[in-house]
Amino acid sequence: MTTSFGRVGVLYGGVSAEREVSLMSGAGVCAALREAGVDAHLFDTGRQSLAELAAADFERVFIALHGRFGEDGTVQGALELLRIPYTGSGPLASGLAMDKIATKHLWLQHGLPTPRFAMLNSQSPLDGLADDLGLPLIVKPAHEGSTLGLTRVESAAQLPQALALACQHDDCALAEQFIRGRELTVPILGTGDDARALPVIEIIAPQGNYDYEHKYVSDETQYICPAQLPDSLARQVQALCVQAYRILGCEGWGRADVMLDAQNRPWLLEMNTSPGMTGHSLVPMGAKANGMSYAELCVAILATARCKVRAPLAH
Repeated sequence: MTTSFGRVGVLYGGVSAEREVSLMSGAGVCAALREAGVDAHLFDTGRQSLAELAAADFERVFIALHGRFGEDGTVQGALELLRIPYTGSGPLASGLAMDKIATKHLWLQHGLPTPRFAMLNSQSPLDGLADDLGLPLIVKPAHEGSTLGLTRVESAAQLPQALALACQHDDCALAEQFIRGRELTVPILGTGDDARALPVIEIIAPQGNYDYEHKYVSDETQYICPAQLPDSLARQVQALCVQAYRILGCEGWGRADVMLDAQNRPWLLEMNTSPGMTGHSLVPMGAKANGMSYAELCVAILATARCKVRAPLAH
């Protein structure tokens, strides 16, 4: 058995709306790590307490949690306090990436392209929104993933219902310009200057509807990896995604979602700091196209685990 990593926890499950996906991700990661000889153990943060986590004697953990209380900086902060090295981004980058509006503001400050948007809450007036952003437009929760609570709005009359749905998941919603074109995603591995993009993946969903069902359940969605793009355009998209990743301060691994419009201009949608690791997931697909197996990917990510906040010197 590989002992270089010591006793490893795989944090999965959790309490977010993405719990079921996280259960699948964590089970896959844990099995792969064990296959590679790692002493890996599942730990469900939705069923087990922080006291149990502190007592588990993990020397490092692989975060396979998605959504709130797993991908938003909260569990990362707890792990910093416990001084347990962990995979992925730190508390600040995780929180920023989970907040789609904060992410967009930061990208815009650095001149990166992202669709026009408006911030909404349940009481926001909707008059003029369709004129400002154009139709169709997207309404989605500002702090949610897996397309939960997302609506593609085709007419202004649909806006109240779309906003109500988004606000079932979040106090804050995002209305976003819809970019017609090709849906791409780019997995990223590494940190800082060492961050590198894996091959670009194109997602072709039935009727262009890449919802929760078509992400995790249906076999109808097509994935083209590497995406059929001119080499120069693929490199441009990859470089943009790595830049977006670095600006947010992401570490270890992640995945950037992009729309490519009819003029082949890429538009950044969001950054995922703890992407899915299920049988339908995209980071393993990109890694495989680069000659890396699922187990090798899991071990490579685990090898980057560390605490990101520098501990104060003892007095």
